[in-house]
Amino acid sequence: MTISSGQFEQIAASVTERTADLLSAHVSVTDERGVVVASSARRAIGFTFNDRVVGSGREVLRIPIRLESRTGEVIVTESGRGDAVPPKVARALIDLMISQAAVVAHLPNGYELKNKFIHDLLMDSFASDDDVLREGQVLGMDFSKPRAVILIDASDFVLAAGDGGTHDADGSAVRRRVQSVIASIVAFFNLQNDAICGYIGNGEIAILKASTTRDLVAWHEQDNERIVVSPSWANLSALKRAADALFGRLRHDTATDLCMGIGRYHPGVRGLSRSYRDAAMALTLGKRLYGRNQVHCLDSLGIAAFIGVSDEGTKVDLARHLLSPLDAEPDLLLTLDAFFANNCSPSATAGAIGIHRNTLSYRLDRVTTLIGLDPRHFDQAVQIRAALLLRSFHTQAA
Repeated sequence: MTISSGQFEQIAASVTERTADLLSAHVSVTDERGVVVASSARRAIGFTFNDRVVGSGREVLRIPIRLESRTGEVIVTESGRGDAVPPKVARALIDLMISQAAVVAHLPNGYELKNKFIHDLLMDSFASDDDVLREGQVLGMDFSKPRAVILIDASDFVLAAGDGGTHDADGSAVRRRVQSVIASIVAFFNLQNDAICGYIGNGEIAILKASTTRDLVAWHEQDNERIVVSPSWANLSALKRAADALFGRLRHDTATDLCMGIGRYHPGVRGLSRSYRDAAMALTLGKRLYGRNQVHCLDSLGIAAFIGVSDEGTKVDLARHLLSPLDAEPDLLLTLDAFFANNCSPSATAGAIGIHRNTLSYRLDRVTTLIGLDPRHFDQAVQIRAALLLRSFHTQAA
């Protein structure tokens, strides 16, 4: 079996991503023309190798790479962080990465193996984190970074009938369409291991997206970022913006209806199954309430998230997240309790807690600014009230 152009680039991306982290160095792979096909310095991809583009450190190692009819080089340059790895160790490590990635690329059912692994991971079918890490390494997947799940319903595109309404008996057309969607996703995020993708059936594609601040820096808006206490909600705003941008790209590339659900980050490799459940629930509820061609997340579904989500822990987490900006504002919490106890009547509320109506109006405006919901609007008031009750019940039970 020969190595195709796509497989060569896949192997190059895997080798680059994994060895750059292990060596604490800049790693690039060039093809036979000297053009960079994968690099830890993303701006270098597509250009002839130039150490001024890749980094300011000196070049420390070049290793020829030959895969069937394709040739190129792995080039390592200093990054200026961490201790330098001896060239002999670096060479051995890179040779191992190339061999391992090439073996996976040659597997006749490598596509199915990868999809099955991701499906089993999201369904929490592994006995331990060690099992996940071991099998993921064999398949060339890096789980050293925190990741969250973006779930894409691309069924209108992936499961579409062939020309003349013909049935895809052997699944080859579905596979081609899935691979074209995944190719668009990988191109959007630039590096393959930044977004590990798998087809989990029924027209759905799961993205295991690296979700640290560094991985989402292009989508951070520092002035507008909400300060969060729980790591599960950290960087979620940036992840939403990344998903929105990706959604536009995929809508253009597929020219069909799509829908996305976004999951929160949960600690540990097997936390990805919890992130998947968040994403799947957001996707299901979002489609039912608002239809297709939208991106959904639990914290943007309003009162539907408190009604439609069956897991009590998720609802309590959502309530705490929603109300967290008020934790340092006891006067605002007192005002909300009084406002709801007095049937949302401004005059009765002001009288009950002994403040002027203008002061009440200021406090309610302040609540709206902090949590993004206005207690004077019915649907939003119901959501705030439900969150207050859930948090109160949980605190009392504890």
